[in-house]
Amino acid sequence: MNITDLKPEIVWKFFHQVTQVPRPSKKEGKMIEYLESFAKEYHVAIKKDAAGNILMSKPATPGKENLPTVILQSHMDMVCEKNNATVHDFENDPIETIVDGEWLRANGTTLGADNGIGVAAELALLASEDIEHGPIECLFTVDEETGLTGAKALQEGFMSGEILLNLDSEDEGEIFMGCAGGKDTQAIFHYEPQPTDPNLVYLTIDIKGLNGGHSGGEIHKGLGNANKILVRYLYILGTQVDFTLCSINGGNLRNAIAREAQAVIGVASKDKETARVLLNNYAAEVENELKHVDPNVRITMESTDQPASCISSELRDKLIWSLHACPHGVIGMSHDIEGLVETSTNLASVKMGPDNTIIVGTSQRSSIESYKNMIANQVASTFKLAGAEVRHGDGYPGWAPNPNSQILKVAQESYKRLFNKEAKIMAIHAGLECGLFLEKYPHLDMISFGPTLRDVHSPNERIQIETVGLWWNHLLELLKSLPAK
Repeated sequence: MNITDLKPEIVWKFFHQVTQVPRPSKKEGKMIEYLESFAKEYHVAIKKDAAGNILMSKPATPGKENLPTVILQSHMDMVCEKNNATVHDFENDPIETIVDGEWLRANGTTLGADNGIGVAAELALLASEDIEHGPIECLFTVDEETGLTGAKALQEGFMSGEILLNLDSEDEGEIFMGCAGGKDTQAIFHYEPQPTDPNLVYLTIDIKGLNGGHSGGEIHKGLGNANKILVRYLYILGTQVDFTLCSINGGNLRNAIAREAQAVIGVASKDKETARVLLNNYAAEVENELKHVDPNVRITMESTDQPASCISSELRDKLIWSLHACPHGVIGMSHDIEGLVETSTNLASVKMGPDNTIIVGTSQRSSIESYKNMIANQVASTFKLAGAEVRHGDGYPGWAPNPNSQILKVAQESYKRLFNKEAKIMAIHAGLECGLFLEKYPHLDMISFGPTLRDVHSPNERIQIETVGLWWNHLLELLKSLPAK
């Protein structure tokens, strides 16, 4: 079975088209061209702002002119992650989709259902001629995944709707009415390269096989973080033998839990066996720790050629100690909403940067602004103690729940009417653009909902096929159930 054989056909038709258009964050030009071409083909009104955000609008169907204007919103960019063995150019190649039982996934890459399925639903509404709805506006934002710059740049007056439906959630049957705010913290270590010793033997340590995942929606699962796993070993090794650190790299995106990490070290010949025994024992411990959530973790050590340079032993210690001390994972749970992660932090990436730098990327989230700043400052303090230069990003606000929301009530009632069961009303620990929309449009009444996605921001990303139809039917029922103005 192919993606185009799935139901509802109109949604999967456009999702297939979306997967054929390269759309990395900050490089959405081809996606913008596709959306402009769509608007021309279907004779839909369209406008674009300076940031590249697109707004398409469609008048009400006959008899629904007195309904309030609804904004449907999705982001057009996608997280671009792939397995090491996968050959894929995200700037030019289409995503190869595979129907795998009840799920749709990609072939060794992220699928881009986050948030391509939301884009597809909006396009299906705009293209359809037999769906009842009031006036609608469809907003497609750029660069949600690496800075929310599209939402930040959105100007007052670009949209006119009174209700906003964010289509960027990942659990069918759950309606979200709030989200966490976020902030990035970056630490930069500066060093002078040292010559390597030809009398040492050099080893590459690899951490692989982890699932990775979304640093908001999946931070509570206790998934393995490749950066933390690597530095734990390096710390243990340093207590037993002297070693040279030549390079260290791990993780990639600020909002993804690190799946892979690597370090190149040098040890004396007499210490090689000690290093290997320590690694084997440590690998067994990690495999046992992660057997329920990351059963495929692999920690390997291989001989390698002598690198050209290394870092000083003083910086080696400061880097390893601070990375080991840096918090990662859930910091606190909400006292207002049972089961909701309130505050967390993600040790996202460690990279050998330009100009003899080592750059550590982290991201913090909280539904309480003061806690968001607290954990960002805690992470900053860890690296300042090690002598690193620390920078904070601008961050983005959370979206405070509104239990008196009218659109929330309509969404609950329409779900119950369709499926004869209650939808779950939730807040989400992941960041959504909704908080930024409220800054410019404080009158908006908003909810977020979507089909079921799993392992987003990783090559295991997949979407549960059946839930797309359930979500789509709920969306259509909601649109025609709104009370007149």
